[in-house]
Amino acid sequence: MNAAAGTVNASDLKRRKLNPPRLSESWRRRLPLLPALIFMIVLTQVPFVMSVYYSLTNWHVVPPGPRQWVGFDNYGQLVNDHFFRSAVWVSIKLTVIPVFGALVIGSAFAILLDRKFFGRGLIRTFLITPFLLMPVVVGLIWKNQMFNDLYGVINWVIEKLGGNPVAFVSRYPTWSIAAVLIWEWTPFMMLIILAGLQSQPSDVLEAAKVDGAKPWATFRQLTLPHLRPYMELGILLGTIYLIQVYDQVAVMTGGGPGSTNVPYFVFQRSIGGGWEFGDASAYSIVVVIFSIIIATFSLRVLSGLLKGEEIA
Repeated sequence: MNAAAGTVNASDLKRRKLNPPRLSESWRRRLPLLPALIFMIVLTQVPFVMSVYYSLTNWHVVPPGPRQWVGFDNYGQLVNDHFFRSAVWVSIKLTVIPVFGALVIGSAFAILLDRKFFGRGLIRTFLITPFLLMPVVVGLIWKNQMFNDLYGVINWVIEKLGGNPVAFVSRYPTWSIAAVLIWEWTPFMMLIILAGLQSQPSDVLEAAKVDGAKPWATFRQLTLPHLRPYMELGILLGTIYLIQVYDQVAVMTGGGPGSTNVPYFVFQRSIGGGWEFGDASAYSIVVVIFSIIIATFSLRVLSGLLKGEEIA
């Protein structure tokens, strides 16, 4: 029996050497993507890890000095930093006001474009155009051609109506930037809501019409609940982007009083003249954490939307 067992074991070993076990089918599909995955990890995570390290140090570039390990002291200063609290409040206003303003106006345009009329394609193209412009170009157009108190279009209309010119950017910096962001992001919200309107089952609307439901009742009880996940998706995606707005602030106000949000505040503390890389890294890490939290909810809404499920 032992001789037979030894013969079997020897044959098994020989067979395994000639035919080694192959990788599973899933790993065979993943191996070609592994270099790209490693490249993306190095490209995105190494700078993030370095930023976390810098946030735990006291590092002044000008004048040059060594990095000193301070632990979480930079994060502890966030609570007592009046300028950072002001920047957070400005960031909240420059996120909430444009998101909901663009959602309301974009929903109105989406309802209009959901109806068939002559020239609908051309009007839809014109309405999408603001979202395709570069943020720097948008800021310059509104600052120099719309809000300017000498030759701006808005002040020209005010003068024709008998009013006095208003220096919008200097007197109302936050509201001026918020208005520009609403103008720029209304097409994005319009497209999302329009997609939701066009995905609504037509037989349900026809049944409600046959049953004698009025248009407002149909919109409130059928269309609005159907659009809920689309609205949530628009709000969350808009929030992820607008919490990081920098270009319009830099171009329109240069971070003047009442308009410095967190991204521009980080710029000021780092390469904008402060050269305090430790503090700036700590502030940026806080923004990244909040962005990740928002992105998590955004992915949840998007997943439910793709699965056709209602988000609880």
